[in-house]
Amino acid sequence: MGFRFRKSIKILPGLKINLTHKGISSASIGKPGASLNIGKKGTRTSVGIPGTGISYSKHRPYTKKSNTPQHSIQQPPVFDPVNTTQSKSNVWIWVIFGLFCFIVGAILF
Repeated sequence: MGFRFRKSIKILPGLKINLTHKGISSASIGKPGASLNIGKKGTRTSVGIPGTGISYSKHRPYTKKSNTPQHSIQQPPVFDPVNTTQSKSNVWIWVIFGLFCFIVGAILF
């Protein structure tokens, strides 16, 4: 088992920086109930109701651009309006849930 080092430093209210032995590992913005974590592997958005254990978290890894040449003949992407409207409605549900959690967290804490 090796030694590890991790330190979290609060810069401003709602802004933290996490340090490891290799340098800055991530930055976190937000309060209990809603936060955005930006790290080396991607971003993580979290919303929840503080004190209840109920939360939702989504990780979005950074994408790497490939160096392979593209073929000259490409098919245009197929547009499916059913899936587009359904995914947009899911986004609004999570935005409303996040705002609700943020307001409840601000009132309780």
